[in-house]
Amino acid sequence: MKHNLLIIEDDKIMRVTLTDFLRTKGHEVVACSLGADGITGFNNEEFSLVISDVMLPDMNGLDILKKIKVKDPNAVIIIITAYGTIKDAVEALKLGAFDYITKPFALEEFNLIINRALEVRELRDENIRLKRNLSECFSFPNIIGDSPEMNKVYELIGKVSKIDSTILILGESGTGKELIASTIHYQSDRKGGPFIKVNCAALPENLVESELFGVEKGAFTGAHRRKPGRFERADKGTIFLDEIGELPTGVQTKLLRVLQDGSFERVGGTQTLKVDARVITATNKDIEREVQEGGFREDLYYRLNVIPIRMPPLRERKEDISPLIDSFLANYNCAFGKKVMLSSDTIMDLFDYDYPGNVRELKNILERLVALASTDVIETDALPDHVAKQREKMITTVSLAEVAAEAEKAHIMRTLKSAKGNKTRTAELLGISRKTLWEKIKLFDIEKKTKKKLRP
Repeated sequence: MKHNLLIIEDDKIMRVTLTDFLRTKGHEVVACSLGADGITGFNNEEFSLVISDVMLPDMNGLDILKKIKVKDPNAVIIIITAYGTIKDAVEALKLGAFDYITKPFALEEFNLIINRALEVRELRDENIRLKRNLSECFSFPNIIGDSPEMNKVYELIGKVSKIDSTILILGESGTGKELIASTIHYQSDRKGGPFIKVNCAALPENLVESELFGVEKGAFTGAHRRKPGRFERADKGTIFLDEIGELPTGVQTKLLRVLQDGSFERVGGTQTLKVDARVITATNKDIEREVQEGGFREDLYYRLNVIPIRMPPLRERKEDISPLIDSFLANYNCAFGKKVMLSSDTIMDLFDYDYPGNVRELKNILERLVALASTDVIETDALPDHVAKQREKMITTVSLAEVAAEAEKAHIMRTLKSAKGNKTRTAELLGISRKTLWEKIKLFDIEKKTKKKLRP
């Protein structure tokens, strides 16, 4: 792979030799003899690697190293010198140099060091890209839903992401509690640290303590080595404890202590350890009732419930079903290499269903529909039986007028969204007058539901 390299070397023979050699290896090279010129060049151009001599006419190579690291902490720099000392080498490595090499050196050996340095640079760049992608992935636009209920959640996320308070996420299974926890972490100042997820319900009861807090060698049969726990791994980051209501009573006491002062001991250990980790928990249980019935410590509950976030079930935010369908349909069409659509009747059946499994259930239904689709349009007969039964039940309990009104409202809302809230364009698409559209918007209370000022 071709890289752009910067050489700062006042010895003309050495400068030309290194420049010519590295160019034969396929790299682009910029070379200069003064430290000031090198710093100016670094500030004006992007380089994968900097190679600098220590003794330069205008400044010391270690000062160049400091200045470059201020500009780009991820810069990879190799220091070369004919007057190497152990003290200078240690100082250079402390300041962040990749390597410190004394002259003379064999060019092929030097090339091996160059290649290792460039590999490190590529790994650093990839790590930065991944973190940026994670941050973008868990930004608000990627949580689907524009209902008033979800807008309240977004508002809370925006407030709590910049502080370290403990958070308790409440909601039924499948509402997206883990996604909210991930979003908070990747929007916070801790996003550069680890995000450790723990499903308390999935851990065997006799191993919960050792998994969370670690274990010392010989603590019990099978403990052949020291093992750090999830809290240690979450240091300087966030730990997400899902299904916290399943935590055994004995472990609840130890968790309470971590929340109080960040300290704990590994299983079988005597040394008190400290951890700096933000704690986010979640549960689908009625945790207050668990406290009343003695299944959950009251003092721990108050420690966890500093800032509660309630995730609404999908049946309480029906207006989010359409954008969720659009997103899942696009994703699975891409995944399965298809271009299928849902018929209007299929969409209405999905809209009318109550989703006891919430967003996760809707996602699974769309995956099944697209995966098994043999035609370009998915009709209602492809829907799972339980969704079809819901339709049959509604047919026997809901009047034709109610069904028609609900369908009309949903279609108007979808068309308004397609027209970006422009009422004139919406009326044209619907084939009605603006006056009729305005009356229907008032009738169905659509402007209030969208929480947006519609445009003329």
